[in-house]
Amino acid sequence: MFKQIISEIGGTVAKNQAAKTYATQASFEVKDFKLHNLDSGPSTKADVTRENALVYYKQMQTIRRLETAAGNLYKEKIVRGFCHLYSGQEACAVGMKAAMRSQDNIISAYRVHGWTHLMGVPVSGVLSELTGKQSGCARGKGGSMHMYAPNFYGGNGIVGAQCPLGAGVAFACKYKGNGGVCLALYGDGASNQGQIFEAFNMAYLWKLPCIFVCENNQYGMGTSAERSSCNTDYYKRGDVLPGIWMDGMDVLAVRNGFEFAIKHAVETGPVVVEVKTYRYSGHSMSDPGTSYRSRDEVQGVRQTRDPINLFKERILDAGLATADEIKTIDGEIKKVVDAATKYCKADKEIGLEELYTDVYSKNLVPLIRGLLPDQLHKHNTLNRAVNL
Repeated sequence: MFKQIISEIGGTVAKNQAAKTYATQASFEVKDFKLHNLDSGPSTKADVTRENALVYYKQMQTIRRLETAAGNLYKEKIVRGFCHLYSGQEACAVGMKAAMRSQDNIISAYRVHGWTHLMGVPVSGVLSELTGKQSGCARGKGGSMHMYAPNFYGGNGIVGAQCPLGAGVAFACKYKGNGGVCLALYGDGASNQGQIFEAFNMAYLWKLPCIFVCENNQYGMGTSAERSSCNTDYYKRGDVLPGIWMDGMDVLAVRNGFEFAIKHAVETGPVVVEVKTYRYSGHSMSDPGTSYRSRDEVQGVRQTRDPINLFKERILDAGLATADEIKTIDGEIKKVVDAATKYCKADKEIGLEELYTDVYSKNLVPLIRGLLPDQLHKHNTLNRAVNL
C-alpha cells in the first residue's frame, strides 16, 4: 500500500508541479556526535537527494498518522490490551531504516507500529493486527507488542529481552557470513536490566555484528531517566564497547550515525548507540504522561524540536520541495490511513480452529503442533489410529 502511496503522490505532484524546478540535492550540518572508545565518528555533513528527502518525510508523516489512528482506535475500545505509541520518535526509526541494507535486521521492544510498517507491512496490516483481525501481519494474534516482518524480529513485551535475542540474530549473521548486522533497540527505562549487560559482554567477546540502540526518550514508565539511572550517558554504558550519542530528533543525523555504526559492527564488532529523542504520549495508553512532566514541557518540544516539522522546514528552505507539494503528500497519506482505519474496523477475526496454529513458520516434519487448519483432520485421524 505504501508503494502505491508513493506512486500516487508522485503522479499527482508531477502533474501539478511540472512547471517548477527543484534542487536535486542539498547538504546540511547535524549536531556533533559524542563518542566513547572511538577515535573518529560519523560525519556531521549530511547530504540528501530530493528523492530520499521526500521518502523520509513520507515515512515519518505516515508513522505519525498511523499512531494517531492507533490511539483513536484504542480510545474507541477497538484496540484491546496494551498500546504504546511512537509519536515524537519518528526520526529514529526512519533514520535507522535509511542506513540499513537488505541483509540487516532489527529487533525492538513494544513501541513498534512504525517499525512494522517500515519493514514492509502496509498500514492496513498494522492496524488490523492492532485490532486483532485476520488481515494483521500476525493474523491478529500478536497485537500491539508482537508484530513481525522479514528481517524484523518483532516487538518484545519482556523488558530488555530483545538485547540477548538481538545478539543471537547477530550471531546468526556472523555464522552465515552474510555481512548483515542486527539492531537491538531498547529504551532508557530498560537500560538497567541485567540481561542487557550480559548481552554486551557476549557480543564483545564473540565480536558479534550487533548494534545495541538505546532510544532515550527521557522517561520510563512514569520515571525520568535521572531518577532511574545513576549514569544517563547511555552510550558509555557498554564499558569496553564503543559508544555513539546522536540527536534522535534529526532524521539525517540518525541516518549518518547508523551508516557509521553498521560499518563498524561489520568490520570490528558491537557498538552501543544512544539516540536522544522524546515521546509525546504517555508510556502506554493507560499513562496520561503528565504526572511526572509538565504539559508545557511536551508542548515546548512539539513547537521547537518536532522531527517532522524540523525536516520539513529544512527541505523547503533548501528547495527540495514546495509547500504545495508537502500539502499534497500530507493529504494523500491521510487518505490512506483513513482508508486503512475503516478497513480494519470491518475486517474479521480468525476462527477458533486457528488459535493453536502458527507455532512454527516452517514445520520440519508434518505431524507436530502448530499445524495449519486444513491438516487438523489428518492429524487427528493418525492419532486415533496410533492409539488403537
